[in-house]
Formats: sequence, C-alpha cells, structure tokens
Amino acid sequence: MGTKGAWQEIGSGKRSRSHKHNRGIALDSTCSRSQPHSILVPRGKVGTMVDSQYILPNDIGIANLDCTEAFQLLSPEERLYAHYLSRACWYGGLVVLLQTSPEAPAIYALISRLFRVQEPARLGELAHSLGLSDEEYQAFLVYAAGVYANMGNYKSFGDTKFVPNLPKEKLKKLVWESQAFKEHSEEMKALWGKCGDLMFSLEPTQKHLGLSGQGVSTYFSANCSMADAKLAQKFLDSQNISAYNSRLFKTKAHGKSCYEVRLASVLSSDSQLDDEMRGKMKCFEFGGCDFTVTRGDYAPILEKVVENLQKALPHTANPVQAEMLTHYISSFTQGSITAHKEGSRCWIQDKGPIVESYIGFIESYRDPYGSRGEFEGFVAVVNKAMSAKFARLVAAAERLLEELPWPRAFEKDAFLKPDFTSLDVLTFAGSGIPAGINIPNYDDIRQTDGFKNVSLGNVLAVALSRERQKGKKLDFPARRRDKDLYIKWKGPSFEVQVGLHELLGHGSGKLFVQDDSGAFNFDRNAVINPETGELVRTWYRGGETWDSKFSSVASTYEECRAECVGLYLCLNKDVLRIFDLEGEDAEDVIYINWLNMVRAGLLALEFYTPESGSWRQAHMQARFVILRVLLEAGGGLVSLCSTIGADGKPDAVVSLDRSKITTVGKPALESFLRKLQVLKSTADVAGGRALYEAYSAVTDEEPERFLTLRHTVLLRKEARKLFVQANTRLEGKDVVLVQYDSSAEGLIKSFCDRFPEDAEFLEQQLLKLAQADAHFWAS
Repeated sequence: MGTKGAWQEIGSGKRSRSHKHNRGIALDSTCSRSQPHSILVPRGKVGTMVDSQYILPNDIGIANLDCTEAFQLLSPEERLYAHYLSRACWYGGLVVLLQTSPEAPAIYALISRLFRVQEPARLGELAHSLGLSDEEYQAFLVYAAGVYANMGNYKSFGDTKFVPNLPKEKLKKLVWESQAFKEHSEEMKALWGKCGDLMFSLEPTQKHLGLSGQGVSTYFSANCSMADAKLAQKFLDSQNISAYNSRLFKTKAHGKSCYEVRLASVLSSDSQLDDEMRGKMKCFEFGGCDFTVTRGDYAPILEKVVENLQKALPHTANPVQAEMLTHYISSFTQGSITAHKEGSRCWIQDKGPIVESYIGFIESYRDPYGSRGEFEGFVAVVNKAMSAKFARLVAAAERLLEELPWPRAFEKDAFLKPDFTSLDVLTFAGSGIPAGINIPNYDDIRQTDGFKNVSLGNVLAVALSRERQKGKKLDFPARRRDKDLYIKWKGPSFEVQVGLHELLGHGSGKLFVQDDSGAFNFDRNAVINPETGELVRTWYRGGETWDSKFSSVASTYEECRAECVGLYLCLNKDVLRIFDLEGEDAEDVIYINWLNMVRAGLLALEFYTPESGSWRQAHMQARFVILRVLLEAGGGLVSLCSTIGADGKPDAVVSLDRSKITTVGKPALESFLRKLQVLKSTADVAGGRALYEAYSAVTDEEPERFLTLRHTVLLRKEARKLFVQANTRLEGKDVVLVQYDSSAEGLIKSFCDRFPEDAEFLEQQLLKLAQADAHFWAS
C-alpha cells in the first residue's frame, strides 16, 4: 500500500487501489515515427467532445471481489468480528470524499439519493422516457459506479478527474424528474447547485489533484502553496506532531499568515484532552506565522467508526487484538497518531490471525506534499495455500537481504521476521484496492518493531483471470511465443514480484537517525558511504521521518526502490525455487517479470501531465524511472520506438533481450539500487531528488521521444477495472454475506445497501462538514 505499501499490479486492468492495463503496446521488430494523436470521445451532443482520459468508458471492466469460500469457513465469532470491523471500515471510507474534492460529498449524496429511491432499472425506465439513449444512461451508471469505487470524482490511480459522459442538460433533466426530486425538491435543487457545474467542469486546475494552481486538493485550503506546505511540515516536526491525520487551512490576520492544523478526531478542540494531546492543542508562533492546532475533523464519521470498533471488541480472538482495537478507538477519539502507532505495534504482534484488518489514515500518495494520509480500512481472511509460499520466503529473508547491493551497515540491525500472508479481501474501504500491502508506514516502528506483508489473493485472481480471458486479443507481443509466455507466466511472475517487493523491498534498508537525546543508531565514526568513500555526513534528526524529509518524492522513490529489489532478487534461483519454479520455467518467469516492468514503464506515460511537468501516480513514475535506467544501460538490453499498428493507428515497440538481463541489466540495476538506498539511509534529500527527478524527466528528445509516445499510450489505454464488494448483514445472531452482480448496477446496489439504517444521516453530515469548509475553496 503506500509509501511502504501497496504493490500495484503492472498492466492489470486499482488501490490499485489498483492498476491500469493499456493495450496495444506491441513487441515488434519494425519501427517508424508517428505524429501525436488527440483522443476525443463524443458526449452525445453535436460539437461537444471530451478527452477520453476524463471519462470512464461504458464497457469498463467491473469484477466481483469474491470471498464467499473464505467467509464460509469462519466461525460465528470470527464472522461477527469481521462484520463489525467491516462496518467500521465502510464508515471511515466516507472520509475520503472529504479528502478528495470540494464537490465530492455533494456528488455522492446526489447519486445516493437518486438510487436509494429508484433502483437502477426503474431510474433507467424514466431516463429512456425522457429521451436519454441506452448509451447515455449507461454512461451515468458507470459514472455513479466510478464515484463509489473511487470514493470521489477523481481516479484513485492517477488522480485524474472523471466526468459524466453525457450532456449536462440531460442529466439535470433526469434529476429533476426523479422520484427523489419529487419527494425532496428543494434538497435536490440545493445538491445540484453544489455539484452540477463542478461535476462536469474540466477547467485546467480541476483536471487533476494537486496544490496551488496545479490542481485540486482538500488536504489544504486553496490559498496554500508548496512553500506553505513546507513551512507547516517544519512546524509539525518541531512539535513532534504527525501530519498523517491532519489538514492545513491558511488565513490572513493583520497582514500575518495564520495556519490551522486540524487533526481528525471524534472530540473537538475544546473537549477534554488526554495527557498526550494536551501539549499539542494550542497556539504557536513559528517562522513569523501563527499556527493553531485543533481537532474534530470528520468527527461524526469517525464517531461511527469508533462505535463499530467497540462492537467488535467482544469478538476478538485474543488479548492482543483487543488491545489493538482499544488503541485505535483512542486514536480516532482523541486525534492521536501516537495511539495509532501503539495499535499498529499490537497489530504486528498479532501473528497469523484468521481475520486480518488494518484501519486509519494510512497512505500519503494523494497529498501533494506527501505527508498526509488518506483514510482506508480493510478486512480479509487468510488463504492458507498461498500463505505457505510466502512463509518460506520469510524464512529465507535474512539470507536474501545479504544479496542486496549495499553494505551491511545500511541494513537494519536485526531483521524482524514479519507475517506474510495471502488474504482474500472481504472489505476494502477507501479510494481503491491494492494487490499487496506492507505496513505500517511509520518509520520508527518499521525500524524497531517490524511490519506485516499481505498479498491480496482474490484481487490478484481477478487480474490473472482477465489476462487469460483476453487471450488472443492481447495485442502484444508480436511474436507468438512471447505472447504465449506472457499469458502463461504473468500470474506466477507477479506473485514473485509482489513477494519480493513487499517483504524485501519495503522491508529492507536502514535509516540513519540521531534521536532527541543526541544518540545515533549507527557508528558515525566508522560507517562509510559507498558512493563517496567518505564517512556518512548526513542523517535524520529527532522528529524527521522519511516522508517529512523527502516529502513529495518520498512515495514514488520508495516504490521505485522496492520494484528494483523485486527485479534484482528475482534473478536468484533460490527465490524462484521457493515459488516452485525451476529450470526453463524459472528463466521464463524472470523474462516475463522484466518484460512486464519495461512495458509498464512505457504505459506509465499516461500518468504524466505535460502541462505541469508532474507525475500523478507514484508506482507508475517509479516504473518509468526503471525503464529509463535500463535504456541507459545500453548494450541492446532494452529498445523502444514508435510504429504503426495493424489497425493503422500509432503503436509502439518495446523489446527486451532476455540474454542480456544478467550481463547488462543486473549491473545497471545494482548500481542504481545502491544509490537509491544510500541516499535514503543518509537523508540526502538534495542528492536523492536530483537523481530521481533526472530519471523522471519526460521529454521529446531523440531517440525515444517520450512525449510523442505518450499520445500513443493514451490512444490505446484501457480503463482500470472497478471492483464490486460484498456486504455483511446481521440476521439474528449470525452474519450473512450478501454478494452483487459484476456490473455498474451491482456496484451501485452494493452501496445503496451499505448503510441501510443511517444513509440519510451520513449524507447530511458529509454535506454539513463540506459546507463548513467550503469558503476555503471558494473562488
């Protein structure tokens, strides 16, 4: 998951949270240059066209995240535990609406009220009677499903806005004639007034999530710049306050900048404080500005989270789980990240639970500065067969860490063997679903207490099933043998890469730290920087973390480091034997894993924004950087150029010489990986940014002409799959699982059923919270 977290699948069709698959990037042997092509999609009205990257296509893939078998094997107590944890997650997931865009809560409320009164089929009959075509109504269903799946109107993977692919006037007419409007006309008018224009708007600053003129962010008031974010981070570090559960709001008073750092909690700022929070909830003068720390953000939503965590407490399997939930309850009630850290320590100690869960402000991908966490929570059930393979990998981890290309001093003092299990997801609430997880993201805990690794088996199964279904339609590579190899070994190679990425990628490496008492966790008079040959000269100081120090580049840099570890260690035959791969099969898996990565580096161009020169997705930027490194290695290892496809449209050629992976690719990767780790360990922000940003640059220079290739990628991209998740429901003393169709209608129905008792209350609270802060984003 996140900075040290979710391994998003290369080329599948989120969390990610999780993946995109772009078709038509061929492997071929002939190249010719082509011109950029614009991609325009009719909007159902003459003269109205929208770039396809800002809509969800009517034929978007929608898959059921099946966990029936795993759920049926749970005991009655385990089902109750899973049920209440799931409820806590689903309530908490609503926070993401308030973290995404000013209009997201109103869009959610509008859609929910429409379908709560009229289910999709009935509303469809009305739509057709009003003159909407089948395609236009399907476009609205897909849009609504997309809002639910992403918890907002921006894609969770890529942070691009998506708009309804039908005329605004037709959607407004449908709203006005709906049963929901007839029953509550003034409320529906007000909702449309809050979101109708913004729902369709593609003004330049509204196309993407971003900060201060480059996009939309509700983590900051609209007048906050990157300079404000940096100043606020320095203030937070000085007071040892975590940014994970905070937002920043800037005002002016008497010519002076005033900042409110607002923490998420049930209790408000003037409520009774516990000892840990008492020193934080006050006013400070810092850097010539006034800072006030308050709390109570998302209070009515978090109150529902706490209520369900309390209901889960009697059904825990052991005292460690009970202590874990108690700390989470304290964290969400008080606004304390310290309490969440204690809960995370308990979570690490809870080895091999049948029902696994984690919840809180976790991943910092969508904060433009890279420090604030998006709320998410998951509940999943162990898959014993795949978990056995990962257990063997954990057993070999200490030996494999010695293979990594940095000195022993740059590795943790002791490897704290984590849980590494394969789980079937029951609930994943937030903006999307990842394929793998390595958490917690707190650096101090990872260094001293350890972490857990999770592979989400039913998410991977959907992706693999899709590759197999595509079969002959998979329009790369050109050579039949490579195409067949890709289909055959994509799944196994992905399992290997996920395991290595999470366990030995995110799980490796030491941060050199001087704590508040002045003590060092390394011998500063003996540890040599292997890149300079000199003593280590820089390190992290008290209060500084990887995220706060490397800020906006931290997530993608770390994902790149973990990806490189996976590519590097997959060359180890002992690793492949752990996954029951030997001989020619092992060689094929290595080739497909590397081929998948270089291909993903090209597909990553979809997530680059030329207008701002910025990347919108951490994992995809990481894969582009790796492609650049391997291209730079030369020797004919990787080549890339434009061509014309069989359909007469621009296409591209990516080729990887498998005979040169170990002779050319491995040394290049080894050198780059060592640099990444050394710069990270030593807190060398200037050196780390310079290295990473140089490889992240996208230009139209020869020979690759990446900006031109970006048009080809956009032309042939395929929308990321949406997942339909089940609900759990209490029937007497038992918990039953409710599944839904793999369709936009099924996804919508699942959300209509998600809050059967208090949906209207929740919508009112979301709108109230959004309205209270609306002036921070008013133009």
